[in-house]
Amino acid sequence: MKSNIMNDPMNLEYTKNNIEPIYKVNKEALILLIGQAPGYKAQINKKVFYDQSGERLRDWLGINEEIFYSHKIAVLPMDFYYPGKGKTGDLPPRKGFANKWHPLLIRTMPNIKLTILMGRYAIKHYLNEDNVTLAVKNYQSYLPKYFPLIHPSPLNQRWISKNDWFYNVLIDLKIIVNKILEF
Repeated sequence: MKSNIMNDPMNLEYTKNNIEPIYKVNKEALILLIGQAPGYKAQINKKVFYDQSGERLRDWLGINEEIFYSHKIAVLPMDFYYPGKGKTGDLPPRKGFANKWHPLLIRTMPNIKLTILMGRYAIKHYLNEDNVTLAVKNYQSYLPKYFPLIHPSPLNQRWISKNDWFYNVLIDLKIIVNKILEF
C-alpha cells in the first residue's frame, strides 16, 4: 500500500524529494487515531506523533510510548505528508486525501473498537460536525464507534483553559482506552 501512496500522482512531489508518507496501520490494531497531518518533526523522524502533540496525546490516552507505538494503536492522519507552516500553525491537510486512502487502509484493520477523531478536519470529515467544541462536549453521542477530541497540539492550551469540562472528557477517554487495551 505504501508504494501505491507514494506513486499516486498527488504525492509524487513528496516522493521525488524522498519524503515518505507518515501513518501507522496494523491488522491487529484496536484503536485508530485520526488527526490532521504529520508535523514537521514527525515527517523528519518518519514516526507518527513524534513531537509535543504526541506526548500530550499519550498522556490523554493514559498510555506510554511503548503501547502507543505497538500493534494495538493505528494512526491515520487526514494527509500523510507534512503540509507546511501557516500563519497560526501548520497548513490544513490536502482535500480528497483521506477520501482516497482512509477506506482502503481501514479495511485492513478489522479489530478496531474505537476511532478517536482529533481536531476539526477529522471531526468534520467523519462526523460532519463543524463545531469542534460541541462535538467534544457531546462525545458520548458518538460512542461506541467514535470519540471526538480537540487536537493535542500545544496551540490548543487556551481552548483547554476556557473549557474546564474537558478534563472530565479525558477521564472518560482513559477509562475507555484502558478497557479496550485491557489494562
